[in-house]
Amino acid sequence: MDNHSVYRTNVIGAGEAGVAVSVDMEKNVVHQTNSLFWNTIGNDVLGATSLPLYGAFVSEEKCQLFGDVSGKRILEIGCGSGQSLQYVGERHASELWGMDISENQIEKTRQHLSAHGLSAQLICSPMEDTCGLPEDYFDIVYSIYAIGWTTDLEGTFSRIASYLKKDALFIFSWSHPIHKCVVADKNGLTFKKNYFDESWYSVSLGEGTLTLSDRKLSTYVNALAQAGFVIEQLVEQSDEEMLQSRNNDFANKARMLPVTFVLKARKR
Repeated sequence: MDNHSVYRTNVIGAGEAGVAVSVDMEKNVVHQTNSLFWNTIGNDVLGATSLPLYGAFVSEEKCQLFGDVSGKRILEIGCGSGQSLQYVGERHASELWGMDISENQIEKTRQHLSAHGLSAQLICSPMEDTCGLPEDYFDIVYSIYAIGWTTDLEGTFSRIASYLKKDALFIFSWSHPIHKCVVADKNGLTFKKNYFDESWYSVSLGEGTLTLSDRKLSTYVNALAQAGFVIEQLVEQSDEEMLQSRNNDFANKARMLPVTFVLKARKR
């Protein structure tokens, strides 16, 4: 991976990161870097975002995007430590499936579900790759703060469409791209990054390093359309009740611009 001497301030997930270094995207290197991060310190550094939360200040309990999941076959892309699969499993989904790039996360999911009397079919693979998941099979595919890690957004959405039955749902959340561009300081909000810049970058967090790209909201929308999805709902607003419980710079920022977005789409 070819590092350049171009630095910028950026935001990872819901927290502020330090300096990010622009890099050339090489799929295999990105996978190795990010899988190592999540195999070792990912949860310790970034924490885990899971249902009923879609991210900062957005919840399924308020949005009700899933509807009744009882009897549904459900797949999670980026299953992390298994809390979201537990959430849908306890609501009587008929089958739970999970995919993650990290062997460590897969094992955490297995142990977590077992401790709660649940089980799932779990696959360790990059979401972009062929991995043996059944096609035309699932009623719902969802992803909580994981889709943005893909090195091939269009290809990933096409694969997800192939896993879904006709008229089935795809729901995912990610850090809102405008949130990645703006930092809160004592003078209010300041732009630190060009919204239209989708170049790849690497950032050091704790003792680890991760690599990703900040895509525009239109990039996600257009990729969904190309994969054969119809968008049913876009959530950008923060939950006011959740904001009231927080009084810090991050919450103040969320009162003025979206920090998380959620898209609900249906396979045509």
